[in-house]
Amino acid sequence: MIKNHKGLGRWYIGFGLFLFVCGLLGYASNPAAAKTALKSGSAFGSLSAAWGFWMLKGGGNAPYFAAGVTTLILCAAFTWRATVTWQAVADGEPKLFAAVLISSMLVGSVISMLRLLGCLTKQKCR
Repeated sequence: MIKNHKGLGRWYIGFGLFLFVCGLLGYASNPAAAKTALKSGSAFGSLSAAWGFWMLKGGGNAPYFAAGVTTLILCAAFTWRATVTWQAVADGEPKLFAAVLISSMLVGSVISMLRLLGCLTKQKCR
């Protein structure tokens, strides 16, 4: 079990809030076409924050496993969506805001995964 989970727990709560805000921004930028941004930002933001709260409460290894699986799914989804959206921008479509937003969510997911892996391998989380 992870010995000091408070730092990572707080990180995942913040990461969840970040995803939620990104979902709101995506929806606000194009309410007619970006309903999924709000739904997925809310869902995955809530899940990530829940894993963080669970880590803070000392839930054993389960919240770390759940956070890892969730974050891997997010990394895969954001890699795919960022690639597709940046290709659309390159083709002249007005999707620059969406491309930047999705890319920032990808960066946040990668950083979250690296922090999680660092905690698991070092048995110490800041």
